[in-house]
Parts: sequence; structure tokens; C-alpha cells
Amino acid sequence: MLEIARYEVTKRLRGTAALVVGVAVFALVLVAFFPSLAGADVDIDAMLEAYPPAVREAFGIATLSTVEGFLAVEVYQFVWVLLLGLYFAYSAAGLIADDVERDRMDLTLSLPVSRSRVLVEKFLSLLVPILALNAVVGTVIYAAVLVIGESIDPLDLAMVHTLSIPYLLACGAVGLVLSVLVSRADVAKRIAIALVFVLFLVESVSASADGLEWIGSVSPTHYYDPTAVLVEGSYDLTGAAVLLVATVLLAFLARFMFSRADIGT
Repeated sequence: MLEIARYEVTKRLRGTAALVVGVAVFALVLVAFFPSLAGADVDIDAMLEAYPPAVREAFGIATLSTVEGFLAVEVYQFVWVLLLGLYFAYSAAGLIADDVERDRMDLTLSLPVSRSRVLVEKFLSLLVPILALNAVVGTVIYAAVLVIGESIDPLDLAMVHTLSIPYLLACGAVGLVLSVLVSRADVAKRIAIALVFVLFLVESVSASADGLEWIGSVSPTHYYDPTAVLVEGSYDLTGAAVLLVATVLLAFLARFMFSRADIGT
């Protein structure tokens, strides 16, 4: 069981390790920088009030004077919401398209496996880097915060990582649909990055525009707010459920299209 998923995970082990180490080191550098920011003779939060509302909304800027607010902006809103959202959309967009473009899919489907199984197991392989990132980086951040003499609620920190899993899977599901829809892998990956970034911008702009807040509901970022978790201790479990449902629906759409795609088999 899950031979295809295991193969995909093994194939990407080095890349996953590099990603986890890179993000962990980046997070360490940011945490190490916080004491100098907190000790500066400047009212950081007063300066933030001068930022345009759209900018504050886009990056979830509530405060930078606490370690929770600092991490929410610098690590989670920027790295988790934006960069990792783009990364997993990009990665998923190549799951099927790469093999189709390089004529490997014909060989795979000549084995006693269904197209549905191939698609589902390839997508499930994304869970390994997602879980590894959250487990390792979350632990590193918690330890680093203690080392610099600060404190953070371990439950809030655990929840900000746990709730990111449905978000990253939803971004990956967007890429999965494009991986089936577009046969050229590079094109599918570029479109996936562009689409997820546009959805990020739509949520950011609509949230600060009167009467247009509803437009942001089409974006995955609407349902995952690290600032609310870390600064306010508010957990949007409904939003996480919406993201999981959206992931399943997009996966079914990709499965439907892939089952009817002409790939020369």
C-alpha cells in the first residue's frame, strides 16, 4: 500500500530536508533579532499605525512589540502564508504534469494501478514536507524564544502550526488541479504561483475595502490567520474545516479531469 506515495517521498527527501533546515535557520535568525528590536528606543507600534490599512491587513500586522506579534508577521504571515503557500502550490503543480511531459506517466499507468490511486498518492506525498516543517520549525522556534529570555504560549504555537496544515494542503490542491489541467509542467507551476499570489492579494485588498470583504472568501488566506492565533489566542476551527473541504473538492476535481485526460494510454 502507498508505494507511489513512498516513492515520491523518497525522491524528495533531500529537498524536504533542505527546505526544513532553511526555514528553521531563517526563523532562528529572526528570533535572535527580536531582543534588539524590543530594546530599541522607538515606539514600533506607533510607527505601524502610519502603514496603509491594506499593508497591515496583508501581513497581519497587529503589533511588533511582543514576540508573538513579531513571529506572527515575520515568520508566519510572510513565510507560512505567502512563501510556503506558493511553494506547495508550485510543487503540487508538477506532480502529474512532470510525468506526463516526460513520458513517465505511460509507464506508471502500465502497472496495475488506477489513475485515481496515482493522483491521490502523489498528492498525499506532500504531507511529509508539510508535517516535517511544522514539527521541526515549531520546536526550533519555541526553544529559541526561551533562549532569548522570552515566553510564548506553547498551545498557541502548536495551534498556529496545526492550523497551517489545512491551509498548505489547500494551496497544494490548487496546484494539483493545474497539474492535471496543463500538460506542460513549467507552465502549470507558473500559473499555480501566480494564482495563489493573486488570491493572497485579493484577500488582503478586500479585507480593507468597505463592502468587499466577501470577495476574500475565495482565498485560502481568508481562513488561516496566524496573528489571531498567536496574538489573540483565537483558533478558527471552522476556517480549517472549510480549507479541508476545499482540498477534498479540488482533489476530486483533479481526479475527475485526470480520469478523462488523454495522455496516450
